[in-house]
Amino acid sequence: MPTTLISSISPKTLARQHEITAEYRRLVTAHVADVVGGRATEMLEVRDFASQLCIHPTHLSNTLKLTTGQPPCFFFEAEILAAARQLLRDPARTVADIAAQLTYDPSNFTKFFKRFAGCTPKQYREQVWAGHREGVSEVSTI
Repeated sequence: MPTTLISSISPKTLARQHEITAEYRRLVTAHVADVVGGRATEMLEVRDFASQLCIHPTHLSNTLKLTTGQPPCFFFEAEILAAARQLLRDPARTVADIAAQLTYDPSNFTKFFKRFAGCTPKQYREQVWAGHREGVSEVSTI
């Protein structure tokens, strides 16, 4: 971003932009935790978060891009991916069950996960458990 643009923004405006960014990220984290915990049954959209912040979705998007260089969906998808990774560590849970908990159908969940994690949920599980087995065998040989 050009230095002249940053220097022309008042400190009060910059503080408000960072406040919006922090509050959005807090709301996203809390909402994904609510979905995982069963306290919410639907994923909110960026416009829903903007409404909670009493701002227009375009203003939210522009503010996040200005303060972080990322669009709102970047943070939302990162929270969902982190929750999915944590849930996939439980071998007793099926991928379909995890997908449903995160409000996805299994096919779209697999597509989402592969797009952002670089592997399918099944491949992720295999990597986690391969790493776990290696750690266990190293501990047992010492």
